Amino acid sequence: MSIFVPSAMTSGRSKAPTPNDMTSRAIPAGSVPPIAAKTADAFVWAGLTMPVALRRRLPRLATSSFLVAGDIASYLIVYFALLSILPSGSEGTIAERAFTVAALAAIVLYASAGLYPGYRLHDHEHLRRRTIAAVKVAVLAAFGAIILPEGERLLLAIVVFLGLGLIVQPFVHWLARGLCWRLGIWGERAVVIGGRNLAPALVAHFNNHWQYGIRLEPFSPDSLEALPGGGPSIAVITGDTGSFVPDLAAMRRKFAEVILLSDTPNLKVSGLRPADIGGEIGIRLTTGGSSINSDPVRRILDLAIAIPATIVVAPFIAIAAAAIYAIDPGPVFFRHAREGRSGKPVHVLKLRTMYQDAEQRLEALFRDNPAMRAEWLSHFKLKDDPRVLPIIGHMLRSSSIDELPQLANIIAGEMAFVGPRPFPEYHLSAMDGEFRDKRRSVMPGLTGLWQISERSDADIELQQQLDEFYIDNRSLWFDCQILLGTIPAVFKRRGAC
Repeated sequence: MSIFVPSAMTSGRSKAPTPNDMTSRAIPAGSVPPIAAKTADAFVWAGLTMPVALRRRLPRLATSSFLVAGDIASYLIVYFALLSILPSGSEGTIAERAFTVAALAAIVLYASAGLYPGYRLHDHEHLRRRTIAAVKVAVLAAFGAIILPEGERLLLAIVVFLGLGLIVQPFVHWLARGLCWRLGIWGERAVVIGGRNLAPALVAHFNNHWQYGIRLEPFSPDSLEALPGGGPSIAVITGDTGSFVPDLAAMRRKFAEVILLSDTPNLKVSGLRPADIGGEIGIRLTTGGSSINSDPVRRILDLAIAIPATIVVAPFIAIAAAAIYAIDPGPVFFRHAREGRSGKPVHVLKLRTMYQDAEQRLEALFRDNPAMRAEWLSHFKLKDDPRVLPIIGHMLRSSSIDELPQLANIIAGEMAFVGPRPFPEYHLSAMDGEFRDKRRSVMPGLTGLWQISERSDADIELQQQLDEFYIDNRSLWFDCQILLGTIPAVFKRRGAC
């Protein structure tokens, strides 16, 4: 019996079901157990206790390490196979070094292509990504061959080395995956939602085809809230997916990934072609802020930019502060509590651009001008705001110089350069609770997507849509694009951020 399938569902290794025998394996609607018995975890067996997030990540890291070791072993096998025909002396040493660099470059490209551990990929997709990586290394070697003397012979040796590696690696990779499976660290726990009559067939299918890395358990959407925090991290949706649209948001909050299952060679379930979705077994919907691995990199980049930027802009902040004090004597900096990551308060620092009695001025304006109140309720900004200090206030807001003191918030780790803006409570109260929860999953930013897209022209609905798009598609490259887009947006002076 496979260790990845609940004993309640299987009594041995069964033949993979086909579309023709699914009906014979069907079970009455509503009879799927709410949550299958938990699959044993190798680290639990070892008597180790650790946080849930770490316990989920360790098997993946261990599996990736085994696969990397397998690829290194493959290249060593090829090297020893070629050793007898390699030239002796300095030429042989150069060839060995070239092999080492080529192997390391290929492994790095494998990692960037998502082949470690490579869950949820069809075998032909593994081959395609490996071949593309090997071709890239060969192209780089060709450029090197043009520069180096006797480079033509070295290029031929590297091409042969990489080509033989592609032949040996699938076999060694298969052995490494099998070892991880037997150790109980291969794959990720998942639940199947929808198509209740297909649940047993799907469990048996992913049991027999364990290489996909899906350790499937039957599940009932009625027990979604009762699912423990340390339970399965993936939800696989099949059958009539349209009926689950209302529950999709709740599923994405509960699971790290939601997969709309596509057809596989042995199981036709939905009509989605894997060729159209990158050779994967389904369309993945990831939760916002799930790119945890890139957060340390973001932090390093934020500090690398914020610290020197603070030194450069300090004189401009001092000049602006002096101008503010000259027009309206009093504190030149304004601190306001905003909602940050995980709901923690962030005391956002800004240059004061309004009169000290700004709130009283706003209340008086609303009493006398209902149109202004309507504009405020739509945007939470006013184009002709009587609270803003003359000349200096408008200049600082339109150029966003008043936001520069927030570099201190970035250095303190309370904000990032890119992220949803930390809004006041009255602004957030106009947004639905589900979206507010989503905003709390990421660090607030000095600039964001809606600032470079619409800036202060965006109403509440558009602000929410743009922020939600950013959170769902958050990446380092997306952050770089927003940072670059902030510069022209500021110079266009279309309004305050």
